[in-house]
Amino acid sequence: MTDSTAPFDPAELPPTSWAVLGLLSFGSELSGYDLKKWADSSLHFFYWSPSASQVYGELKRLEKHGYVTSRTVVQDDGVRGKRMYSITPSGKEAAARWVSEAPVEPPVLKHGVMLRLWLGHLTEPDELRAILEQHRAYAEKMTRRARATAEGSAKEPSWAYTELVLRWSEKYYAAEREFAESALRDLDEVAAKVRAAEEKRD
Repeated sequence: MTDSTAPFDPAELPPTSWAVLGLLSFGSELSGYDLKKWADSSLHFFYWSPSASQVYGELKRLEKHGYVTSRTVVQDDGVRGKRMYSITPSGKEAAARWVSEAPVEPPVLKHGVMLRLWLGHLTEPDELRAILEQHRAYAEKMTRRARATAEGSAKEPSWAYTELVLRWSEKYYAAEREFAESALRDLDEVAAKVRAAEEKRD
């Protein structure tokens, strides 16, 4: 059992470990496959979705720490076995301490579309327009998916915090769509300004 009076070091585990442990904290016994599917349908809206190999790697790490326990369940065919994982009391306590005591870290913006737009002087406005339109379509799709997932979470009262985060995710992607729209509206004016500057230098 974790000693709740001991100093807590959130760096004891990488963020992905805490994410996987967090998925198990909802109380269900899950397989690695189940965890990967859940990460793909929830975590990826606001954090990221680890690969299957990362999920299994983190489960091994968590089990070594005593935060997770596993058992093999025989499938219906009586031959294949499936390993199921559940959180331990010390794992739940550690996850709770991470939520409460880990430092608040600023989000890191790593935006590929913004980087390409920043280097817009190296290409043509039409190419940038196509990039922004593709990003706008992606943001629209993610807004719809986040909304639908939030509505699904609303049906389960114990997932109220999940719904809260998914509503935040919905607003984030809606804002991304508006940012793309704004950039598209300004693109011709910006391109004309760059051309004028280049002609002046020539």
